[in-house]
Amino acid sequence: MEVPSVNLKAIVLVHWLLTTWGCLEVWLPTAYSWGNFTILAVGVWAVAQRDSIDAIVMFLTGLLLTIFTDIIHFSLYYPRLKHLSDSDRFSAGMAIFSLLLKPLSCFFVYQMYRERGGEYTFNLGFFRAGQDRSSYQSIDQQDPPLPYPDLDIKIAPHPY
Repeated sequence: MEVPSVNLKAIVLVHWLLTTWGCLEVWLPTAYSWGNFTILAVGVWAVAQRDSIDAIVMFLTGLLLTIFTDIIHFSLYYPRLKHLSDSDRFSAGMAIFSLLLKPLSCFFVYQMYRERGGEYTFNLGFFRAGQDRSSYQSIDQQDPPLPYPDLDIKIAPHPY
């Protein structure tokens, strides 16, 4: 099954619009606005730097973190009044809709991360997540000298 291609600009724009609508009323703390708009700024950086793996990883990590912080914000600050105004219900609905879209956005951003060349390998020995660089050799260290000379390429002494 092939994953449909979604533009990173569309993901950032949709979450910006939903976050803006979610902030129409003051039922959420300012931490919600700061957190979401900061991650969207990182998303703009990921759009601008098309080849940057760091930008897309930071955007993906930020989206994952805002899922948890949004759940905390909604559970603590959701209005408990029975008679909410229309703008309160609209604001709450758009913020919740943004939260519900974030896992899908994370999936598409992860696919973009893979397209940019990023790949994490997980070692079961000590759960290290990182790129496998076992085939690379550092350029700032020289190869250690061989303990025995290679006899196959040794030139025979010249007879006098």
